[in-house]
This record gives sequence, structure tokens and C-alpha cells, in this order.
Amino acid sequence: MPVILGPDGPSLGGFVCPATIVQAELWKTGQLKPGDLVRFRAISLAQARAMEDALDRFIDTLQGDPPTLPAAPVREDPILRTAPVCRADGDRYLLVEYGPNVLDLNLRIRVHALESQLRGAQLRGILDITPGVRSLHIHYDARFLSREALIEALDACEQRIPDLDDIVVPSRVVHLPLSWDDPATQLAIRKYMQGVRPDAPWCPSNIEFIRRINGLDSLDEVRRIVFDANYLVLGLGDVYLGAPVATPIDPRHRMVTTKYNPARTWTPENAVGIGGAYLCVYGMEGPGGYQFVGRTVQMWNTWRSTREFEPGTPWLLRFFDQIRFEPVSATELLEIRDSFPHGRYPLRIEQQDFRLKDYHAFLAATATESAAFKRRQQEAFDAECERWARAGANSPIQPADEFIAPPLEDSVPEGCRPVCSPVTASVWNIAVETGQRVEAGQKLLVLEAMKMEIAVASPAAGTVERLNCIPGALVMAGQQLVTLRQEVRT
Repeated sequence: MPVILGPDGPSLGGFVCPATIVQAELWKTGQLKPGDLVRFRAISLAQARAMEDALDRFIDTLQGDPPTLPAAPVREDPILRTAPVCRADGDRYLLVEYGPNVLDLNLRIRVHALESQLRGAQLRGILDITPGVRSLHIHYDARFLSREALIEALDACEQRIPDLDDIVVPSRVVHLPLSWDDPATQLAIRKYMQGVRPDAPWCPSNIEFIRRINGLDSLDEVRRIVFDANYLVLGLGDVYLGAPVATPIDPRHRMVTTKYNPARTWTPENAVGIGGAYLCVYGMEGPGGYQFVGRTVQMWNTWRSTREFEPGTPWLLRFFDQIRFEPVSATELLEIRDSFPHGRYPLRIEQQDFRLKDYHAFLAATATESAAFKRRQQEAFDAECERWARAGANSPIQPADEFIAPPLEDSVPEGCRPVCSPVTASVWNIAVETGQRVEAGQKLLVLEAMKMEIAVASPAAGTVERLNCIPGALVMAGQQLVTLRQEVRT
């Protein structure tokens, strides 16, 4: 299902982005409402620039009409350069990519070096620079900095990058409390089994799934690896506020998993999970797909500055920090989470540096053990996938593309009023039953759409005359969910 990502948000994310809406057309997305139809048309960079100039004139003068799309579509090659790869991302963004799509700390250090050089150049028109694991995303204002000039500046920055072995980056060791297999993550798994996919191979225990797919002997071995590992933060803002993407420095600690498919509709704030070879701490409640190992403290602190959250930087972690987890009970974590945002639970933080030269020497010294760990892991991963294929569990059962929707306007008995669905969604759960009296504003049921949970409240006091849906059912926008007999006020 295509999604238009509107305003800038967190720095990293999991959507595949095949196209970008040009600057001059963004205003249209603010006019969209449910039921509208959208069609995309390819245009050239020159056309996009001309439309932006025309839109600026229209706004300045408030005369005439906004610019319109050219009649004939124009397709341009998005690959602007191949070494490194530079991708056009609409008319105001550029994506630089290094190397193959593999986990390689050398590539992350090179991205850091390019980012440092580009920031040092202080080019007029640069709005934002966002590093990824092997990429650099650049947001620029084309009215002050052309794409051509930006690419020339990037070439100059490339020439100034020193030998990677000579690069040293600050790397704090941040010790975080972790409640192993926390009750909040167990609740998220139960909700997933109830409303999304009860037969998923990672249910009912994500930790057992991690053990099995990595070829480990016991759940204790999974736990030992998580608490022994130093997780190096490679990215921040993985969909959520300040959420780190991190990977163990030691390849022998680098467990791999698949992600949830479909994704969860709910994840508790600051849950800790593993997806692919990466670890993530969720910055806030929301959807998600990483396999849970536990829960920790807040990654973001909007309202207070503390020793850990300095003024102007409400995020906890920095690029190249190393996360070390320390075990606490679920009860202790709740107390810690209550105190930490107020500065009453100081974290242990050690100042260090990360040297790529030293890392290369460590890899060489542990190469034999790392290779054996990887072989065992790959064999277990392949065996797990083979089991899925035999059981028909490679992918969840998808609903039919076509379905017969019930009428949107059923008959309503005299003295009753319908409570209708605001969106097309599935019914997550129903909180009332036939014959039950409800107050105005009381939750009747919860819908789930695009990883969001939407509560439907009673519009008035009354009695539930009829339930017109069941949990798990797909309902259309405007469809009657509940028939409510209103109370007669005298």
C-alpha cells in the first residue's frame, strides 16, 4: 500500500521510496481527504524548477493560478553518478550511497567522513544532512543551491576524506538497564497474535525464535550474548524519536532475525528488539517489526534537560555510542523509567574513542571464531526458512482483493442512531456488548488501519441496541459499527 510521507520526520525508516513529490506539488497533499484518487506523473528536474518558480510568483502576487503539471510525462535517469552512487530524490533531495547493501563499518565511517567534510563546507542552501548506515541524505533548497553545484561540492569533499584507518570518532559507552522479556513486550506479542497473525513463527516467544534461527543452544545463550555485546550506534531516528540503530562490534555477538510480517500495530515505548543484524530501541509507542528481547529507559526527553539530556538535544544517544545493557527486573525498570526523565537515575557513561584501525586488528584476531559462528548461524537460518516453506508459513494469509461490503446505510430502528466507521479498517476489539448502557464519549470499539489503532467512542449516552461487526472484520468508511438506542431526556 503506497504511503505519502508528508513533513520531514525521523531520520531513518523502512519504506521503499520509488518516487518523490516535487516541491511545487506538495500543497496538494494537504488537500487530500478519504476517497480522493491520486495519480503520479513523472516530470523532469527542469520542469520541477520551473513549477517552483511559478508557484513562488503566484504566492508573492496572489494573482493567476498555481502552476499545473506538464501534459506529457518525462522520465529521467535517477542515477546521477556511480562512484559513489548519487540518486536524485525529487528536486530538493540527494541520496549518496556507498558500497553494496551489506553491514560494513568501513562504509559507515566513510559516510561520517563525507558528512563532516560537507558540513565544514557550509554551503548556502543546505537544509539538512542525515547519515545512514551506508548512505548520506541531503536536503537542499534549489533556489540557492543547484543539484549540479551540490554534486561538484560532494566531489571536492570526497577528495578531502583522509585514509579511513586514520579516522577516530568519539564513542561513549552508555550503560542502559534492560528488563529481559519484559511484560510490556509480552503484551505486545499477545495483541499481535490476537489481531494480526496467530500462527507466526516468532510467536508466542520472540526470544525462542531468536535462539532457533541463530542456532543457539538455549535461551540463556541468547541472554548472555545480549548482555555481553557492545552495540555500536550507526543511526538515530529509526522511524521514532531518537531511536538508535545499532549492531554489535564483535561479529560473534551479531545475532540475525527476520522482522514481523505483517508488522505489529503496537509496540511499547522503549522496547528493545533485533531485526536483521541490527538492534533498535523504540523511541515511542507505535507499530514495529523487530523481535523483542526486553525494554529499557527513554530515548527522548522533550520537556526536561538533565545530565543525560543536554539543553537543545532531547535525544539520549549519539552516533557511534556503544550501548551496554545491564539486567534489571520489570518492577525495577518501572521505577527507573519514572525517575530517569527527571534526572533522578544517572546512567553510567564512559568516554572512549572508536578507531577503525583497532577494529580491523580485532577482526583479524577473531576471524576464525567469527566465521564458525556465522556458519552455524546460516545453517540454522536456512533450516528455519525450510521449515516455514514445508508448513506454508513463509508469508501470512492475505485477505482477498475483492470482498462484498455490507451496505453503508442499514435500517436504523426508531429512537436509535448509528455509530459509523470513520475509515476503512479492521476491527481490533469490541469493548461493549448488546444491551450494555454506555456514557457519551465511552469507548465502544477499536479499529486498526495502517498500523494505527483508532478508538470509536459513543456519541451520546444510551444502550447498545446491536453490534454490526465482529473482531477481525474488515469495515468500510461510513459503515455502521454499532446501533445505539439513545436515552430520552425529560
